[in-house]
Amino acid sequence: MRNSKLLLPAAKFLIIVLSLLGNSMMMFGKEMGDKGSNRTSSKILVKVGVVLDTDTGIGKMSLRCIRMALSDFYASHPHYKTRLQLSVRNSNTTVVGAAAAALDLIKKKVKAIIGPMTSMQSSFVIDLGNHAQVPVISFTATNPSLSSLRSGYFVRATLNDSSQVQAITSLIQAFGWRNVVPIYADDDFGKGIIPSLTSALNEIGTQIPYQSAINPTVFDQEIVAELYKLMTMQTRVFILHMADYLGLRVLNKAQEVGMMTEGYVWIVSDGITNPLNLMGTSLVGSLKGLIGAKPYIPKSRMLDNFTLRWEGKSSKDAKVDVYGLWAYDATTTLAMAIEKIGYINSNFKKMSSSRNLVNLGSYIHRVLSCIRFNGLSGDFHLVNGQLQSPSFEIVNGIGDGERVIGFWTMKYGIVREMNSTEKISVGDIIWPGESTSVPKGWVIPTNKKKLKIGIPVNEGYSTKVTGFSVDVFEAVMAALPYAVPFEYIPFTKPNGSPAGNYDELVYQVFLGNFDAVVGDVTIRENMSLYVDFTLPFTESGIIMIVPVKDKKAKNAWVFLKPLTWDLWVTSFCFFIFIGFVIWTLEHGRNEDFNGTLPRQLGTSFWFSFSTMIFAHKEKLVSNLSRLVVIIWCFVVLILTQSYTASLTSTLTIKQLEPIFTSVEELIEKGEIVGYPKGSFLQGLLRNSRMSKLKEYKTSADDLHIKFSKGEIGAAFGEIPYMKIFLAKHCSKYTMVGPTLKASGFGFVFPKGSPLVPDISRAILHVTEGEKMEKIEKAWFGKQANCPDPSTSMQSNNLGINSFWGLFVIVGVAASFALIIFTFILVYENKNILMQIHLKDIWKNFITSNRESGGTHIDSVDETNVRPHLSNNEEETMGDGNCDALIPIMRINPPRPGQSRKPFEQEVMTKTPTMVSAMGNKLWLRAPEIDLGWSKIDLRALCVVF
Repeated sequence: MRNSKLLLPAAKFLIIVLSLLGNSMMMFGKEMGDKGSNRTSSKILVKVGVVLDTDTGIGKMSLRCIRMALSDFYASHPHYKTRLQLSVRNSNTTVVGAAAAALDLIKKKVKAIIGPMTSMQSSFVIDLGNHAQVPVISFTATNPSLSSLRSGYFVRATLNDSSQVQAITSLIQAFGWRNVVPIYADDDFGKGIIPSLTSALNEIGTQIPYQSAINPTVFDQEIVAELYKLMTMQTRVFILHMADYLGLRVLNKAQEVGMMTEGYVWIVSDGITNPLNLMGTSLVGSLKGLIGAKPYIPKSRMLDNFTLRWEGKSSKDAKVDVYGLWAYDATTTLAMAIEKIGYINSNFKKMSSSRNLVNLGSYIHRVLSCIRFNGLSGDFHLVNGQLQSPSFEIVNGIGDGERVIGFWTMKYGIVREMNSTEKISVGDIIWPGESTSVPKGWVIPTNKKKLKIGIPVNEGYSTKVTGFSVDVFEAVMAALPYAVPFEYIPFTKPNGSPAGNYDELVYQVFLGNFDAVVGDVTIRENMSLYVDFTLPFTESGIIMIVPVKDKKAKNAWVFLKPLTWDLWVTSFCFFIFIGFVIWTLEHGRNEDFNGTLPRQLGTSFWFSFSTMIFAHKEKLVSNLSRLVVIIWCFVVLILTQSYTASLTSTLTIKQLEPIFTSVEELIEKGEIVGYPKGSFLQGLLRNSRMSKLKEYKTSADDLHIKFSKGEIGAAFGEIPYMKIFLAKHCSKYTMVGPTLKASGFGFVFPKGSPLVPDISRAILHVTEGEKMEKIEKAWFGKQANCPDPSTSMQSNNLGINSFWGLFVIVGVAASFALIIFTFILVYENKNILMQIHLKDIWKNFITSNRESGGTHIDSVDETNVRPHLSNNEEETMGDGNCDALIPIMRINPPRPGQSRKPFEQEVMTKTPTMVSAMGNKLWLRAPEIDLGWSKIDLRALCVVF
């Protein structure tokens, strides 16, 4: 008891101590908690939603990369004020699950959504984000159609599927494949690339004969059936675009049915090449021999550190692919954008409220497009919400994985190394069947028979198939680097007659009844819509053949034909001009050019025209005249010699001219026109308004008979046939034209046939060599050397264009002589000319003639002009005394009953003290006459009329 009493106070003391200690601990804990709370409360938490298929391997990898991105970002920037708070939702690999998850996150007031995984899921989530104005950042949605949504809140942090199209088409172009078959998933992901792929292939001239769409939920038996269908076609180049899980199924089945052997080409898109390193060794075995493109990820220290940390915390089989890197970089970009907004806006918390959520979402989208940095995937730059396309790696599938064989860049195309211009070596690629030679890309299917070659036939057809076109075709097929079996099938009815014309024969190729047509088939634009033609193997063109006649009848005016009318007129004008120049230069010095006016005119023109026969006898005094005559004689010599030669040719050489020279003349005269039997020319001529048509056989004799009997006035045909005809009858017929254009003869094949380019190249090889010459000589023989009929139809007339230079020379020389003569004349008479007021005299002359209607100043004789004695000397009237009185005008006496004319009366009235009338003259009494409108100052001259 006593012990218990002693223990009771001790227990109470212990309780009190423990209580005090507990209170102290609680106070300390509360203080520490308050400090931590204050530190945490200083950071701004921003809610961000994540929608992924977390049950799949790529979903798990992406979520881990997102979390590592935030951890690394905030560890590197502990002073940042914002923190992203993730809210993860599982979409369960369905569109409905992704939409429900996004809707739930929007209700939770998230500021942005990362994801979802597929393009179909993204299409729905983008609509929800657009309505709620919440940015949606996807790093796996590659469908090009998502860009057409034009949402201001969608950010594609991955490459558009169309970005790899150029790399794929560059591969196809590099190896020269002309036909490819796309095999794609029948969903949004698979179909999204087809429009851009088709357009890019058309630009490089590659055809798509067939498209294979495979449903993602298809059974293996259906895949095998589709592959067997592809095996029956000629094309052996396939472009595989689908998700990796479906693509592996198709490739495995292709290996089972024998489509991964030598001769096949499989080009895969990044839907398969991106996750290639995530596949197991057993799965990669079916990818051996394929080639493909994948985004180029440059090596960096950041990427190496990330890979080490990833592999250190992951199982051996867990690896990261490019989608994980894009998820990492997209999350980093979003964290940087949120921090930038929080740093700029001090009231970020207020912006994060529901009332300002609209403005924040738009702001985040704009800031995301302004951020650019070097991330794990390289240069990470968003432009208008789209990650910019980098370069691509060209990879080749091998037994245990893949190897890089080259790169594709926008600047250099396909190269061996980055930033290099060295091209890929074809020996570096391992093709299906472990072949190192480039596959041809097409084959003649083994389950088909020989090529059925349709042959046009004429009446009287024999069982043996021969002809110029047949020999050319066999030479071309022999020039191919591979063997193609074929057989000829004549286009005939059971009775042996032709089964139709050439158009109907070509149409059989379109229907699939023939694999090709060989014959004299003209390449035509309307036929090329449903068949393909090779390059022409003959000369092209359609010409008109008409009879010729000798132009023997000569008319009385044939001597005028050597020169054209403009040359005649020009020559005549220059004869007149040269005569005038010689008269001007010689008049006054040469007695031969003086005399009466008719005599002077006659002498001048006689001298000019007599130079044609060099019979001029007049002597020339002026050196200027001699210079002009020398040059003019040279011009006349060339004119006369040319005229003589042309006239001689016209009168002596035999000239052939066609009866008709143009199609219009045939139509106007209503002539009957011939055309080859069964040819397309019948429709062509009818379209040219020729209604009277008659067919002829292609033999030269039949055409000549129809011309001889007058059944046709002209004939149209292909140049090869017309040349053969003219070789036999070159003196009777001629070619006029060509009037119609054609592309020559070519071989016909089905649309998109891979044989066309190879055969076209073989045609060039044959036509440029000796083989074609031998074939032509065997069938056409050596053609006669006929004169070119076009020369007889050319005009021999000489025109002004041939002599205008000569006329310019003589014109310049004559004008220059006149100018020199004028200067000399002025210089010699400068003393007299300086004393004449020419302006006043000329004005008085014009005015007097206008007002008086006949009063005029007579010509002034040079010998009667003398200087006046003096202005101060008294002027006295005297008969014939020039020193006393100056006569200034001759006045005709008025007729009886009439008064003086207005001008005369005005002079008499205004100047009664200065002018006196005596006889038929006006006499000056003063040194100057002022009529108001003019002043006449003749003090320095004495003029006697």
